[in-house]
Amino acid sequence: MQSKRVLIVVENLPVPPDRRVWQECLALRGAGYDVSVICPKGRGYDRGFEIIEGVHIYRHPLPLDASGVLGFVLEYTAALFFQTVLAWRIFLTRGFDAIQACNPPDMIWMVALPFRVLFGRKFVFDHHDPFAELFAVKFPRLGLIHKITLLFEKMSIGSADMVITTSEALKKIAVERAGQPAGNVHLVRSGPDLTKMRRVAADPALRGGARHVVVYIGIMGSQDGVDILLHAAHEAIFAQGRKDLRFLLVGDGPEYDKLQALARELKIDGHVTFTGFLRGDKLLAALSSADIGVCPDPWNQFNDKLTMNKVLEYMALELPTVMFDLSEGRAIAGEAAVYAPGGDDPKALATAMLALLDDPQRMKRMAEYGRKRVEDHFGWDGQRKIYLDAYAGLWR
Repeated sequence: MQSKRVLIVVENLPVPPDRRVWQECLALRGAGYDVSVICPKGRGYDRGFEIIEGVHIYRHPLPLDASGVLGFVLEYTAALFFQTVLAWRIFLTRGFDAIQACNPPDMIWMVALPFRVLFGRKFVFDHHDPFAELFAVKFPRLGLIHKITLLFEKMSIGSADMVITTSEALKKIAVERAGQPAGNVHLVRSGPDLTKMRRVAADPALRGGARHVVVYIGIMGSQDGVDILLHAAHEAIFAQGRKDLRFLLVGDGPEYDKLQALARELKIDGHVTFTGFLRGDKLLAALSSADIGVCPDPWNQFNDKLTMNKVLEYMALELPTVMFDLSEGRAIAGEAAVYAPGGDDPKALATAMLALLDDPQRMKRMAEYGRKRVEDHFGWDGQRKIYLDAYAGLWR
């Protein structure tokens, strides 16, 4: 019997840097599926096509990083165009039996619909983020935009043969708000692969002789709070006189250049290292060079529902975490994190970071608790089985 073929479409990040999507690709490949991916190009990942570990990756350009409403319209229109062209190219050459759309945005159903209606291909929606809440936060006064995003959410979830979600909050949205039967919704956490996510030797160059190192890993967009972290760094270094700190910022995104400029403006660039995207041994070395991890995402109705991959990665690397008090973040981290009050206050974040760094015994307890919690509940080994079981049932 010919192996099933799956096409995964993602716009938020290139692959392989999108850890969840890449783990899904490798899980499917390991189970005998033929896997193709459509994703955007990114800094350091600008090849239009390549094959990595048996996964065929097709990357397309994006003409801009969106900010205003018009910018998002242009970005999403361009992405839909390239995704559609590449999907037909793959369909006519390699073929696929299912197409998996990874949000945001909630618009990839438009790419999938013709293949589902005309050729009976299965449509799987991998629900990463609450798209309607994202736009409600970005454009709170534009009620029409909110209604459109709710419609796109309903189309993405309602037209799917199967929905995969990353959190209980998103599962509730799929069932209660979008009307998908609960039996078609599968909770697959974005857990790290614990066979790979382990501490290695620290990199002295990254520590730069600092007594304490704080790491951030993730996307650098307007809603991710990295600007708050930089202001917190300024507070800690200058207002509280802690010149013994270094901040490692690992990742990339639309705000990357602005954040570097902000670090220079705040005169903390001598204490901040921007590394860009890192993978494999380089990523492990950066995380292992830090003493604590920070999740500066501010409280809002969008972030409150998100499973932050960075928090799971910190826990896997035995890094105590400092974050604002987010419902899903607390549900994941439990006692592996310290929760700064205020929701978006740089001073509160700085105070929480310094209090933790000055309490090594607490840091040790949190590190051990976090690693065990990931091992017991969130490791990718268990999540992979749920994911593959869901796919096995797709054609039953």
